[in-house]
Amino acid sequence: MSGIRTTEFAVEALRFRLRKMNDPELLRFGQDAKFICSPIANMGQPPREEFTIQLREARAEWRRRFPKLPDERIMTPPSVR
Repeated sequence: MSGIRTTEFAVEALRFRLRKMNDPELLRFGQDAKFICSPIANMGQPPREEFTIQLREARAEWRRRFPKLPDERIMTPPSVR
């Protein structure tokens, strides 16, 4: 994941970038975002807001592409279903 400062973070630019990704790229981005928001990656501290925004937007794009998947399967590639 790229290091993005809060002041530089633009949700619309992120959405555009996510829309341009193919499915495997989006999956990898979402998995990375999920990890970076985890307690392990943050040494027990809450994740930075821009990382939670990245995860939320990646999940939203995945849901847009695959609306019939149940929520627990978000960020799981369709080929694994």
